[in-house]
Amino acid sequence: MNGLHGIFDRYEAIRPRLPAVHARPDTEALANLGEIAERIDAFVFDAFGVLNIGETPIPGAADRVADLRARGCQIRVLTNAASYDRAGAVAKFDKLGIALDPDEIITSRDAALCGLDNRLWGVIAATEDTLTDLDMPVIRLGDDPVDYDRAEGFLFLSSADWNNARQGMLEVSLLKHPRRVIIANADLVAPRDHGFSIEPGFYGHQLADLTAAEVLFFGKPFADVHAMAMASLGGIDKGRIAMVGDTLHTDILGGAAAGWRTVLVTQDGLFAGHDVAPFMAQSGLYPDWQVARI
Repeated sequence: MNGLHGIFDRYEAIRPRLPAVHARPDTEALANLGEIAERIDAFVFDAFGVLNIGETPIPGAADRVADLRARGCQIRVLTNAASYDRAGAVAKFDKLGIALDPDEIITSRDAALCGLDNRLWGVIAATEDTLTDLDMPVIRLGDDPVDYDRAEGFLFLSSADWNNARQGMLEVSLLKHPRRVIIANADLVAPRDHGFSIEPGFYGHQLADLTAAEVLFFGKPFADVHAMAMASLGGIDKGRIAMVGDTLHTDILGGAAAGWRTVLVTQDGLFAGHDVAPFMAQSGLYPDWQVARI
């Protein structure tokens, strides 16, 4: 899966697992989100590629969020980042200089944890993740194949310390004994300061391709996180909510499936340096609006 075309092709290959939507090819170009502020009551932002790239804030993003808030718009961040708990998410945006209340941040980790029961979960997590928000029995998976066979289910939070050898052990264990796999970040990749990182969704779809395991995906474009965002917005009409993101298959598809309006951001995220029009045409995924930066 090399470069944008490889990433896009993989997203297209897994389309049968994603929500189905029908979009019209009438995308309108914007200079910035201020142009539609009077038509939208709530802006729901993706993080990576829209507000930040890795640990670097995107120029102007914090000011735009503040401007939209001052205009009376509700603000939410809906992120597929599952590597850290809620306190970690709040700390991240504080560090980026983007003023957000904790209740304005909704993560795919939040949605995934709602789907857990009290079985013994084999957890795939970053070394620094304390897992203190998990109140069920867990085994932190590493290089011991015995742990993979002991687990009664698997929770994939982060690919930071994951590798092909560990993925191979997981596949072998699931081929012997299929069990439920919770993918807490449905993204295939994420834009970083120097290219793209491979995310849990990539490995989850490999498992779904190769094994009989029940693989469940959480985060955009799947419905759980959108329902959580809707519940937090106090009955705002779906047609006056805008999902703002940098990907067609997660942000735009997920927002459209939820009945929201959609805005594709193109300068810094997945499509940085590329003409997005051919990708829209091939996928049939068209945002309502397109903007370089918010």
